[in-house]
Amino acid sequence: MEEIMEKVDEVKEVEKQKEEIHKEKKKITIMGISIWRMLAYFIIYSVVGFIIETAFGFVTKGVIESRKSFLYGPFCAIYGVGAVIMIPLLQRFKKNNYTLFFGGFVIGSCVEYIISLIGEFIFHIKWWDYSDMAFNINGRICIAFSFFWGILAIYLMSHFNPMIDKIINKIKEKVSIKVLKTACVTMILLLFIDFLITSFALKMFFTRLVIKYDLELQDYDEYIFECAEIYKNEDIKNFTLKYFSDEKMLKTFPNIKLTGKDGNIIFVKDILSDIQPYYIEVFTPIRGK
Repeated sequence: MEEIMEKVDEVKEVEKQKEEIHKEKKKITIMGISIWRMLAYFIIYSVVGFIIETAFGFVTKGVIESRKSFLYGPFCAIYGVGAVIMIPLLQRFKKNNYTLFFGGFVIGSCVEYIISLIGEFIFHIKWWDYSDMAFNINGRICIAFSFFWGILAIYLMSHFNPMIDKIINKIKEKVSIKVLKTACVTMILLLFIDFLITSFALKMFFTRLVIKYDLELQDYDEYIFECAEIYKNEDIKNFTLKYFSDEKMLKTFPNIKLTGKDGNIIFVKDILSDIQPYYIEVFTPIRGK
C-alpha cells in the first residue's frame, strides 16, 4: 500500500512539474524577463533616477530643486525608459566587462538620442543640449556621455540590477504575485495619467509664454496656433492659471529650455526671472576662475 501511495505522489509531482513548465512557456517575456518585472523595473528606476538627479542638482548647484519628468510623483521617467530598454538588450553583452562597455556605449547613446527626440516631439522641450561639447550629434548625444553609458552598463549589469532583482524576489516571497502585478499595473496607469496631465499643462504653459512675451520659437508655429485656439476658452485659461501657474511649472521643471527661431536655446527661468526656480538654496558652489 505504501509503495502504491509513493507511486501516486511521484506521479502527482511529475504532473505538477509539467504544469509549472507549461505555465512558464505560456509567459510572455522580453529577452527572458517577464512583463510584470519590466514594469517593476520602470517604476523602480524612475524613482532611483529622481533621487540621482536631485542629488546631482544639490551637489552641482547647492539647491534642492525638482528633477521630475512629470508634474506629480517622485519619478524621472527617462531613467525608467532607459532601464527597460538597456537591461534586456545588454543580456547579450554580459560575456565580460569589455562587451558590456561596448553594449552600454552603443545602446545608451541610442536610448539617449531617441528620448531626446521624444521630448521635443511630445513636449516640445529640450531636456538637455550637448551642442557645446566635443563630438556631439545634433546636441542630443556626445562622446563623453557615451563613455559614461558604457561604464554605467558595467555597474548596472554586474552590481546594481542584481541587487534590484534580489529585492524584487524577496518581496515576491512575502507578497503574492497577483498583488504585485496589480500594484505594478496600477502604478503604470497613474504614471500614464500623470503623463497626459503634464503634456497638456506644458502645452498651455508654452502657449501662455509665447502670447505673453511674444516669443518666436523654431518649428512651433502650427503647434502654438492649435494650442492658442484651446487657450482662448476662458474656463480652460483660468483653470491652467490656477493649477498650472508659471511658478508651479518653473519649479517643477526648473531647467526647461525652448529653441528660438534662430536656433538659440532659451531658458524659461531667464524669461521668468522674478520666479525662484528651486525650492531651497543650501549653499553656493565654489566656481573655478
